[in-house]
This record gives sequence, C-alpha cells and structure tokens, in this order.
Amino acid sequence: MDLNDTPEQADYRATARDWLARHRGGAPPRAGSNDDPDYVARRRAWQRELAEAGLAAVTWPTEFGGRGLGPVEQVIVNQEIARAHVPGVLDVIGIGMLGPTLIAHGSAQQKSRHLGPLLHADEVWCQMFSEPGAGSDLAAIQCRARPLPDGGWTLSGQKVWTTNAQFASYAMTLARTDPDVPKHQGLTMLIVPMDAAGVTVRGLRQISGEAEFNEVFLDDVHLDDDAVVGGVGNGWATALTVLMFERLTIGFGAESYGSPDRLASTIASDPAAAADADVRRRLGEMMTDLLAVRFNGYRALTALARGQVPGPEAGLAKVTLVNSAVRATELAADVIGPEALADEEWSYLISFIPGLKSAGGTEQILRNTIGERVLGLPAEPRVDKRVAFSELRAIERQAATG
Repeated sequence: MDLNDTPEQADYRATARDWLARHRGGAPPRAGSNDDPDYVARRRAWQRELAEAGLAAVTWPTEFGGRGLGPVEQVIVNQEIARAHVPGVLDVIGIGMLGPTLIAHGSAQQKSRHLGPLLHADEVWCQMFSEPGAGSDLAAIQCRARPLPDGGWTLSGQKVWTTNAQFASYAMTLARTDPDVPKHQGLTMLIVPMDAAGVTVRGLRQISGEAEFNEVFLDDVHLDDDAVVGGVGNGWATALTVLMFERLTIGFGAESYGSPDRLASTIASDPAAAADADVRRRLGEMMTDLLAVRFNGYRALTALARGQVPGPEAGLAKVTLVNSAVRATELAADVIGPEALADEEWSYLISFIPGLKSAGGTEQILRNTIGERVLGLPAEPRVDKRVAFSELRAIERQAATG
C-alpha cells in the first residue's frame, strides 16, 4: 500500500478542503434530530450544496451526477468533511447503497427518474429489508408481492428497523414473489413510493429519545409495472449488492465512530484518568483495533483501485469497528461520568453506536460468513436451501404446534 496521496489526489484534497473552508459557515450542525423538520431541511440543502460541488457521490459515473472517481477520492472527501467539522450527506443510505444498486441493476428509466433527485436530496430513500421474523435470516422474509393483470404488483407485509422512513420519498424493498421455490430464489426487489396508499410508518423510540428507526406496514400497496429492480426472482442477488455497499459504507466510516483522537483528547483532559493504568490499557486496546480497521480499509481501497471486488472479509472490518466503537463510548462514559450524557457528541454516540451491531448483518451472521467463505470452515447444517418456502413455513408451523 502507498498511503501517500498522488499529486492528483493531493490537488483534489486541496480543492475539497478549500471549498469546505469557504462554505462551512453555512453548514448545519453535525448533530441534530431527524425528528426536527427544520434540521432535516437544512441537511437536505447542505447535501444539495455538496452535490453541486462534486463532494457527494464521488464514485458515481459522471452521467448520473457523480465525479466518476475512485473510492480513494471518496475517502479523501470523507476525511476532509470530518476535518472541517461539518456534516456529510443526509441520505447516506441512498447515496452510498441504493443509488449504486440502481446504477448496477436498475433500468434506464429508473436511473433517469430517480438518481438526480436522490443525489440532490430532493427525494430521500430508505431500505426496507428486515421484518419482525426475518433479520439475521433475511431470506426468510414474508412480505408478499403478488402480480396484477396490468403488470403491476400489490404488496402486503411489515418491515422494521427502517432508517429515515419518516421522511423518505421512496424505499427499495425486498419482497417474496414466489413462495413455491426455495426461499433465496423467490425474492424480488421493488421500488415503493412511501406516500402510496396503504403505507403506514410508525417510529420506534430509542434510548436517546429519538425515533431514528421505524416499523412500516404495507397493506395492499399498489405498485406500477416499472417497480422491479434487477428482474423478477433476482431479488437476492440485488439485495447482496445493497448489503455489500452497506458493509463498505460502515467499514470505511472509522473516522465517524468513536474517533481515537477524540477519545484520547477526552482522557488527556483528566489527569487522574490519564494516569490510570486500566484506562490506558483499555484506550490502547481500543485504539489498536480502530487503527487496524483503518489500515485494513486502506488495503481494501487498494484492492478496489485495482479493479478487484470486495469479498466477504469486508464484514470483519464492520465487526471490529463496531465493537471497538462500543468500547470507546463505554470508556468515555467511565472517564467523564454521568456528564457524558450532557455532552452532545458523546451522548449521541453512546446511545447510537450499539445499534450498529445489527446494521449490515448481525455479528453472528458475519462471523459465520467469514468462517465459511474466508477461513474455509465447514458450513452449518442447513435443510432449508432446497425446500420450497411455502413447505418450509408449513414444517415450522407443525413443529411449533408439536
């Protein structure tokens, strides 16, 4: 790995730094409530400014409003945004995960209609995958889409843990379209307008007091014939694309979650804590893991820059990052004491970061994937891969009733 900027990258960094220095005075606060319409409106406007300056969707093709650059340049922008102490894009899910999936799997009409408004935050997107009975085992979803004679669909079911659903315009939704084939084969990805009749969004209140996540009820929602992304029955492959970008987005976000420098400064400001052997040990272990994630991210960036596709090992960075960030916030709380909950940044991180354990796949699922596909360990016995989903549900109901 060469960790130094090339001359072209140095010029790009200087350009990004200069723009941010000139515009940071008009940026909204980094922290705020998404329950506050005024704050969301300011974040939408800020994302629009970033997009027009070429500092959003850096890796998107230029024909869709991006810069057509590589992941290294995206990381440069992320670093400079963090350095300027301003927020990034509001719609991280849309820009980082769903937009790239539309570019990879969407029709020409879908790209033309949705990517521009998504990029400029005119239309925020959300991702509706998890259900009350299908999270870790995503392929077990029961949300059902039935075809209509006019080529459209009717969608019914329930989704949960949906970020930004309360102000999203569209959702990329995984639904079951064929229950008579094995569960991974009968899925289809659909675009759902969040203002459609039959869509109900209810906030899930968190420990922080905010309702950042939502449950969404879908009652006979009518979708047009252009709602399918990636082809009928190809939903699992399309979903894997979303999840790959999700894990990359989380894995490359080490600057945002429990920054080592931020924690070290907090501890250094307390002479007693700074001299405590146990505090120093915990800080050293946590910082070592976060730095390892950072350099592992650089290695992944090198592979991406060479045209290689990230493999399942990207999940290991997510596991390590989140666990280290949780330990960082726990250490900050121990050092600062109850006053940590009065500090705007630490209070938010303490309440928010544990939820990332489930984002992008739970730790247990990711460890199984890494063990099987990276380390070559034997796969867990599974009887559900060759059984039609409808038969599988019948078997489960029979077992539950004895």
